[in-house]
Amino acid sequence: MRDGNSTTPEEPGDTSAVDQNNGVIGEPGAVHVIVGADRTRIVLSGEVDADLGPELQEATAEAEQLGLPIEVDAHHVTFMDSSGVAFLARLSIRSQHRVRLLRVPPTVRFLLEVTRIGELVDVVEGDDEGEFQPVGDSAAGDTGPGAA
Repeated sequence: MRDGNSTTPEEPGDTSAVDQNNGVIGEPGAVHVIVGADRTRIVLSGEVDADLGPELQEATAEAEQLGLPIEVDAHHVTFMDSSGVAFLARLSIRSQHRVRLLRVPPTVRFLLEVTRIGELVDVVEGDDEGEFQPVGDSAAGDTGPGAA
């Protein structure tokens, strides 16, 4: 019997989440910058690590240039290393306003506490996504893999 996830010898299967040398790896990271009417939202997802460094730099520069308050939605982050921590620190230092983190998963919350970056940002417990109003073609600000 075969389920939807198994393959037959004729089918190679999806190996996008498998590193042939080290076993299973996580979801690739992505960064999306969405410009709102009164603030900029940066949405992080997947693994936020060194591979995402250039995209994190672009997101920081874009958000800084806009000059609006910044919020970071971390709901879909599955892993974060020092690159992600440095990104949050850089945002908090460069922003004219206090950076807000939304929907922070336990792994990210742990890093905020251990590195004390949590003292530089506001962690918002709830989700105010209904209040966020994107302006124009916000997809143009996507900086992650596969962004148009």
